[in-house]
Amino acid sequence: MDIYLITVGSRSAQWVLHGFNEYARRLPKHCCLKLIEVKAASRKSGDIEQVRREEGRRLMRRVPPGSHVIALAEHGQPFSTRALAEKMEVWMRRSVNAAVLVGGADGLDTKCFEQADECWSLSTLTFPHTLVRVIMAEQIYRAWTILAKHPYHRE
Repeated sequence: MDIYLITVGSRSAQWVLHGFNEYARRLPKHCCLKLIEVKAASRKSGDIEQVRREEGRRLMRRVPPGSHVIALAEHGQPFSTRALAEKMEVWMRRSVNAAVLVGGADGLDTKCFEQADECWSLSTLTFPHTLVRVIMAEQIYRAWTILAKHPYHRE
């Protein structure tokens, strides 16, 4: 199973890349986390809806066929790390890849939500979109450790 974190923006700070890569490299080969970055749309026109549409198209074009698509948004369904582990267990059992969509500064286009299988909220707090990369990588690793009965996750 592969989990794709598909994000808007391609200029991550070194600490973001280091944090993401640290957790991604800890995962076993049968549960691979991959970062796919798409270029942010030009905001010169000032038309935010147009920006979201273009970024949404770019994100959706990068979703591997047959993937379980998850849109991240403030209004999404909150879930626990244990619930994420349960979802990952189902994906592994079914040999389904997952694609997690992270919008740009103006959020995700409505088409992304329409095409997503689920909509999740990481928190009611607002996070910088680059930080979400590190948070998701850590949570995916933590969920895997729950499934593997690894001591990293303690309750």
